[in-house]
Amino acid sequence: QVQLVETGGGLVQAGGSLRLSCTASRTTSSLYNMGWFRQAPGKEREIVAAISWLGVSTYYAGSVKGRFTIVRGNAKSTVDLQMNSLVPEDTAVYYCAAQSTAKPIATMTYDYWGQGTQVTVSS
Repeated sequence: QVQLVETGGGLVQAGGSLRLSCTASRTTSSLYNMGWFRQAPGKEREIVAAISWLGVSTYYAGSVKGRFTIVRGNAKSTVDLQMNSLVPEDTAVYYCAAQSTAKPIATMTYDYWGQGTQVTVSS
């Protein structure tokens, strides 16, 4: 079993930045693509960004494109989400996720999930 731990959430004013980090407990030989998802109160969980095993391919939701950047660490066991120009609509619990087999990155079919970290953007 792989455990994913997210850090870096918090409270920020609109226009500010936050960087989320996710670390996997297991060596990356059992992990493939990784991604960040979010769930706002009363809404379904949605994909925010994802990155392929070697970091060659990335995906961004339209609402964050140009503001967020997903980066995978050299050891492949970490993935960060740099969030700039935050707006109140970005307020949500953010989850890190990983796939155990090679699948399309822009999907919800991830096998391992973190516990989530709260991001709150004040206006």
